[in-house]
Amino acid sequence: MPISRRLKQAAVVFVVVFAAAQLVRPERANPATDVSRTIQAHAGTATELVAVLDRACRDCHSNGTVWPRYTQVAPLSWLMAYGVREGRKAVNFSEWAAYPPERQRTLLVESCRDVTAIKMPGPYTLLHPQTRLSAQDVETICAAARQAKGDAAGGP
Repeated sequence: MPISRRLKQAAVVFVVVFAAAQLVRPERANPATDVSRTIQAHAGTATELVAVLDRACRDCHSNGTVWPRYTQVAPLSWLMAYGVREGRKAVNFSEWAAYPPERQRTLLVESCRDVTAIKMPGPYTLLHPQTRLSAQDVETICAAARQAKGDAAGGP
């Protein structure tokens, strides 16, 4: 069989599989948010921290995900839906009040560790450069974690 015929067959198979993949639609919902339960409403949360979290973390770690047009096309739709689902499971800043104080402190410490190790925000920054964290952003997150630990110990 000539190579050009194989290429045409492969192209047809690819188009059919790609078209069929569009029928598998992941859920792209944003649950309702009670603003009194968000980290923004949490007493003592620094406005600098809230600004960093809103800019860099909102799409994966809150109920306020912005779903760009490309998230309607498989397989990107699957990847984004998976990332948001896992992100919300790890920490959801829209449900901050649902976490006990000790868990809130732990989540802030883990957030500091993840951003310091450059685990977050991850490859999402390739398509969304505004989510990249500066050294000052990392320090803001880590300062909130240190303050939360200090508050728990009864210190300043």
